[in-house]
Amino acid sequence: MPKPRKSLIAVESTPYYHCVARCVRRAYLCGDDHQTGENYEHRRGWLEAKLLELPKIFAIDVAAYAIMSNHYHAVLYINVERAKTWSDHDVVERWHLLFNGTVFSQKYLKDGKLDKTEMLIFQPVIDEWRARLQDISWFMRVLNESIARDANREDQCTGRFWEGRFKSQALLDEAALLACMVYVDLNPVRAEMAATPEKSDHTSVKKRCEKAKTTQRPNAINQQEKSLLPFVGNPREDQPRGIQMRLSDYLDLVDCTGRILRDDKRGYISANADNILKRLNIEEDKWLHMTRDFETCFHSFVGNEKNLRSACEKLNYQRPSGLAVCQKMFH
Repeated sequence: MPKPRKSLIAVESTPYYHCVARCVRRAYLCGDDHQTGENYEHRRGWLEAKLLELPKIFAIDVAAYAIMSNHYHAVLYINVERAKTWSDHDVVERWHLLFNGTVFSQKYLKDGKLDKTEMLIFQPVIDEWRARLQDISWFMRVLNESIARDANREDQCTGRFWEGRFKSQALLDEAALLACMVYVDLNPVRAEMAATPEKSDHTSVKKRCEKAKTTQRPNAINQQEKSLLPFVGNPREDQPRGIQMRLSDYLDLVDCTGRILRDDKRGYISANADNILKRLNIEEDKWLHMTRDFETCFHSFVGNEKNLRSACEKLNYQRPSGLAVCQKMFH
């Protein structure tokens, strides 16, 4: 039986999660339906636009994504500190961008305040909304419901468009995060939907590459793609929020890994990428296995043994989930 979502997500252990949602009923996000002749490529645009719009409302950032023919991947970052900076008024305004709210919330936004009794009743609601605006389940719910409504309207039908549950994997350390991001960014290459990562439509790596081409300092945080979680350079003191690697190093790692996976042979790992793998304590063969079969290789948690045991302990697991494969893949 699938575990409740609250037993799979522990922000105390990691803010990073890999989420996958799949269509049902011969539904399409892109491509041609050979039975009807309909083309659904535009739906990938719907999903990409909505996925990059929601972080402006939620305290959740997108680190990587890839939108495929009947499913999509998203690597998400829960920004707890951002949610703490919001005033109560900010929370209510953000919630109203998604839902109609309540009589109290509408009055609160209109008049700027409530009387003491009304505020006693409404304050717990604000606190609940603040929690939901940093909750991956609510993020995915808003995203998927929006696309499902539009797709059902276009198909002139009702019923489920997505599977009942999205899959999530906790990425417990830097090595797990980067392996998952490369796996996600190379999905279209492995599926032969694109020849190279930078030509992969509706992916984060293409968006990052397009932005990097327009600036002389692609590794500068303020010159990276604004809609995605930035790369902030190698680990150091007082490091800003973001992924601990230079963008140019990551793109090199994606490129050389993609060449090997596309050619379906061992290939050549560049010296720069090899240095990155050594820093992450990942052997080359294991890296290629993870970036090819990440979803089937791991279950709910991904990371080294220490981080895995810590996360499972915080979630009250009787035994560490997926320990054997994590011991094998991570030092």
